[in-house]
Amino acid sequence: MISPALLDRFAALVGDANAITDPQDQARYLIESRGLYRGTSPMVLRPGSVAEVSAILRLASETGTAIVPQGGNTGHVAGQIPREGMGDLVLSLERLNRIREVDPVGNVLVAEAGAVLAEVQKAAEDVDRLFPLSLGSEGSCRIGGNLSTNAGGTAVLAYGNMRNLCLGLEVVLPTGEVWNGLRRLKKDNTGYDLRDLFIGAEGTLGVITAAVLKLFPRPLGHEVAFAGVPSVAAALDLYAIAAGLCGPALTGFEIMPRLGVEFTQKHIAGVRDPLSSPHAWYALIDVSTSDAAETAGRMMERILEQGIAGGLVEDAVLAASEAQRKALWHMRESMSPAQKPEGGSIKHDVSVPVASIPAFMAEADAAVAAAMPGARICAFGHLGDGNIHYNISQPVGAEKEAFLDRWREMNAIVHGIVIAHNGSISAEHGIGQLKRDELAEIREPIEIDLMRRIKAAFDPAGIMNPDKVLSARR
Repeated sequence: MISPALLDRFAALVGDANAITDPQDQARYLIESRGLYRGTSPMVLRPGSVAEVSAILRLASETGTAIVPQGGNTGHVAGQIPREGMGDLVLSLERLNRIREVDPVGNVLVAEAGAVLAEVQKAAEDVDRLFPLSLGSEGSCRIGGNLSTNAGGTAVLAYGNMRNLCLGLEVVLPTGEVWNGLRRLKKDNTGYDLRDLFIGAEGTLGVITAAVLKLFPRPLGHEVAFAGVPSVAAALDLYAIAAGLCGPALTGFEIMPRLGVEFTQKHIAGVRDPLSSPHAWYALIDVSTSDAAETAGRMMERILEQGIAGGLVEDAVLAASEAQRKALWHMRESMSPAQKPEGGSIKHDVSVPVASIPAFMAEADAAVAAAMPGARICAFGHLGDGNIHYNISQPVGAEKEAFLDRWREMNAIVHGIVIAHNGSISAEHGIGQLKRDELAEIREPIEIDLMRRIKAAFDPAGIMNPDKVLSARR
């Protein structure tokens, strides 16, 4: 455990007001949103500058003190939560939150790691630009966490994930050294791309303190449609039509089950089914164009016309205003929180090749039903990029704790089918603690060994977010 004298040394680096030891004040840093993981920490540090982050990591390396970087604490795999009883210090980036520069000519924005995603979006909008990352937690998640988990969101189809949206990084290494890689070049073939090592590393190699983010012209045309479809296979065929007609103008294509729509109507204020009758599945289609509003409208009309003619679309509504567009997306983004009032929910953030989605869903549904009769499957997500949030709500009348005790069992069933389809057990949430042991089982030994070599090269003292992604060797 950490001695009081060493804690005093850490506190002196940020000032007593930013070295939190009171249990009540610490509480929001120590538990993740789903309540699956709760950690302990003798101190939460809130540095206000890169120099303070550097000093903290230098002292941590010298003394072998474990550091857990944390952004907005919105992660779903407990990568941001300290271990219980291990003396980990939480390093919160929330005070390192400035937007340092906005360059609309170069289409870049430089933001510190603690900047809230919604504030970055607003800063881009203020200069008539778009930062396209969009997440349900965008009002509280922070850019450093988005980068550390390589966040995806609803616009990956057109713009890519955070790895695609970042040009350069500033990183404090475990030794306290600062790498200034805040380059804004689209072409730079000068050796290894260090940036890509830190993006998606979940704070295990260093602390991202700032980033150069890509901006895009704001679309002039924007159309959103909500369509009832008879099956996942029909939704996939409709996606193929939309992709063929729109190309890069197709910015989103989401699928939702009837159960998910029912949950949102029941538990989320203001949500209603915009169609006159229920359907087995729904597709949310988003089209954005840079030339004219009429172009987006024509594209969407052709998608729906061909979908109806082919028997793929049973009914549809086209948003007539920005308020209606936001309302349709609100239904989709509310699907996760709408499950909570229904009791326990076992989550899966998986991806499979897009063409394999109908087969994966059918096989997973059958396997889950056989293992847990009465389980309510609420599978939804980004059909266009193969990412399905395959969530299982507890059977009606079941005991929540007993249901959640079967989390690993259900993960093994669903993930086994994912692997059989050459998919991934983590599409956009990361590995953290939740999937660490499973990662070691499904990846080739050479891959795990290479990861360990990289970890050892960057963090020889083993202080950076230990037991996340890879188990710490003791």
